[in-house]
Amino acid sequence: MPLAAALRTAARECKLAAPIFSDEQASQGLAITAELCAHFQPPATSAQAASLLLQLPADLLCGILSRLGIRDIACLAATCRSLCRDAPAPPPPPRQIGPVEAELRRRAEARGLDVGSSLPEGATSWVACLLKRSRRDAQRRQAPLAAESYCSIFVDTAGRLLTCGRDLDSTGLGHALDPAADPTLCREIGPPTPVPSMQGRRIVSVATSNGHCLALSIEGDVYSWGGGSYGALGHGDRGTRMVPSRIESLSRIERIAVGQPWTSAAIDEKGWLFTWGKASSSDLDEDEYGNLLEDEIEGPSGLGYELNAETDRQLTPKKVDALSQERVVGVALGYGFTLAVTDAGAVFSFGFNMEGGLGHGLSRSEVLPRRIEALAQTERRFIAVAAGMCHALALTEEGELYGWGREDAYGWGREDANGHEREQRTPQRIAALIGQRVKLVNANEYTSCAVTEKGELFTWGAMSADGSIGHEESPATPMRVAALSGVKIAAVAIGVTHTLAADADGVVWVFGQPSALALGASGPEGNAAVLTPTPIPTLRVRVFNSP
Repeated sequence: MPLAAALRTAARECKLAAPIFSDEQASQGLAITAELCAHFQPPATSAQAASLLLQLPADLLCGILSRLGIRDIACLAATCRSLCRDAPAPPPPPRQIGPVEAELRRRAEARGLDVGSSLPEGATSWVACLLKRSRRDAQRRQAPLAAESYCSIFVDTAGRLLTCGRDLDSTGLGHALDPAADPTLCREIGPPTPVPSMQGRRIVSVATSNGHCLALSIEGDVYSWGGGSYGALGHGDRGTRMVPSRIESLSRIERIAVGQPWTSAAIDEKGWLFTWGKASSSDLDEDEYGNLLEDEIEGPSGLGYELNAETDRQLTPKKVDALSQERVVGVALGYGFTLAVTDAGAVFSFGFNMEGGLGHGLSRSEVLPRRIEALAQTERRFIAVAAGMCHALALTEEGELYGWGREDAYGWGREDANGHEREQRTPQRIAALIGQRVKLVNANEYTSCAVTEKGELFTWGAMSADGSIGHEESPATPMRVAALSGVKIAAVAIGVTHTLAADADGVVWVFGQPSALALGASGPEGNAAVLTPTPIPTLRVRVFNSP
């Protein structure tokens, strides 16, 4: 039936139904119905009919529409949009926030995180979203392993600080020197042993280099010990400390890092970066052909700010003001340079550009932080960085790993540790790990490592003859440690002479030079290197498993 005819029929039926309405409704309805009928001779267009229908009382209009078939209603809707216009919906009531979400929001805001007003794409729960972010930030904070040249540092499941190995300069182990002991003799600690002065404190993260160490407590306090000649301990003096001492000027810290030569860094809960230690770095110059010369030159270290000309060291932690507008979430210290990654996924570098470690190409040095343009152009969000003597790594949120710089700075014939077959002055994606989703990266002077989402450990670089990277050769590109096949690695620390890897259960596997391991000074094979990863039977460290 044509729409106009259907409307005419409906109007006549409504006219007959007029007694059920009030006198006013019936009078108004009859007048409009009469006008409708007049328009239907000849039949009115749908638009004309609709304009008249809109003048009807709501009840009468519903009565007319109720008498139309579904095809006629569809036709009417298609030809007259005004009949389909919904009344403005009332504003939704304010969303009720439960106590769990309120507490998670409070913690995020206290750390300067921008939570936002809408859920991320794909998320269905604010609580789940905030918990995931808090877990990710906590995972960034925790590092239960650290490897120095001759000793190892651990954080067990109870939060205790433990050390073991050989202390050549009486600084790395954190234990007070026995008054009756000969200070000229090397101390040795076999199995991991709790540091007595740190009993009762819960530690979440440790960091070390060849000379000094840092430990971070669950309250956000930082403790340092070791050599303090250049102020790397952060106590305002140059003294050596045998046992851990709290750095009074730091609080609410969430991330720590140490580097060479003699620098330290910390990130607080607001994302502010603090650095201290040696303010200048030396390197060998190059001729026009890129050959190393014998003359040493001085350049800025990775402190990120200018110091007056009368000093070459910063004795206490100082904020890197050039990054005050950024929320820094990760930091790595190389040999005289620093990498910082922000919550927005940008990577900055500063310091001495030895062999391209800054990632800016041929630029010599950067006193202040400068964003690495080659990484910005990838349009990737970076979440972690690592640095060696003069090579560096950056990890994306998608698990892609980029490397640059050159390991062989002094012509010692060592393999590159940047993950490529050759020197890279600017960041390039590491081809050997394409197809692998990397979740953790770590580096030392001459070596690098990566852990994939499957828990597989890849290592590369120099020093393989002592078993420090788990291979009999020195691969220039990432190679999986076959001896750990079937073991899911959740944390790793790679040192100059040995490597520590914790599995998903917190069991620590060690390989490399026995003097730095928890296997005693001689190891299971005399003084030979430990080539096969060996678990420490008496130790469990706290690790984060993938959610």
